[in-house]
Amino acid sequence: MIESYQLTQGDTPLLVSMPHAGTALTPEVEAGLNKAALSLADTDWHIPKLYDFAAELGASRLEARYSRYVIDLNRPENDAPLYAGATTGLFPDIDFDGDPLFRDGQVPSKEEREWAKEHVWRPYHNALARELARLKARFGYALLFDAHSIRSRIPRLFDDQLPDINLGTFEEQSCDPELSKSLQAVCAAQSRFTHVINGRFKGGHITRGYGDPANHIHAAQLELSQRTYMNEPDDDQPIFAYREDRAAEVRPVLREVLEAMQRWGEARYAKG
Repeated sequence: MIESYQLTQGDTPLLVSMPHAGTALTPEVEAGLNKAALSLADTDWHIPKLYDFAAELGASRLEARYSRYVIDLNRPENDAPLYAGATTGLFPDIDFDGDPLFRDGQVPSKEEREWAKEHVWRPYHNALARELARLKARFGYALLFDAHSIRSRIPRLFDDQLPDINLGTFEEQSCDPELSKSLQAVCAAQSRFTHVINGRFKGGHITRGYGDPANHIHAAQLELSQRTYMNEPDDDQPIFAYREDRAAEVRPVLREVLEAMQRWGEARYAKG
């Protein structure tokens, strides 16, 4: 069986979570997906590579191995909806465009879904909770950065083109408001990329469920437009290819966001 996640422990209070970077499929899901869905178009492509500098910052990294088409790690286990309007659930049966993922009669069984909960969803969340607890015990606080990406144009989910950088702090409920302001300031200080905070993406289950500023755990999500670092479907082929030229421009901004989180934490908790 494929390991459901990879955890690399760091030596700072920061944990970078990457719940949608996985591409592994169970045999049942792979056999049931239709031809179009086998491209795994809704993957957060190349996120571990894009954020590989996090190791230099001493951050812990938690990377999912399984595709969100097996089970979505950024949805609650009870599949309660997170957003009003169009979305996808814990066990997606349509893609972001609303097209079916599975061939007729091949949607995963109840048993397959229970297996995914037990062997994919819960292990990832157990690891996430343990690592945050370890960091808080060591440093007195923990910082959680949930790293995501998405196509810049998906009419079913949002009008027009998505901003390049979409920060989410659950309307400043998942982190201290001053940290939220610090992250906004980083984005405002650069002019290359458009940005918004708590727009279409306010933070998914991980940000909302683990961010607990009253107990010194501060969480933020970043949904990055894929046009900033890779080929999108309307670009030149090959589709989904990582673009070093584009990534070289956005990676310094992403690094500054993570460093801003670390600086804020050091300043805030140095005061006791």
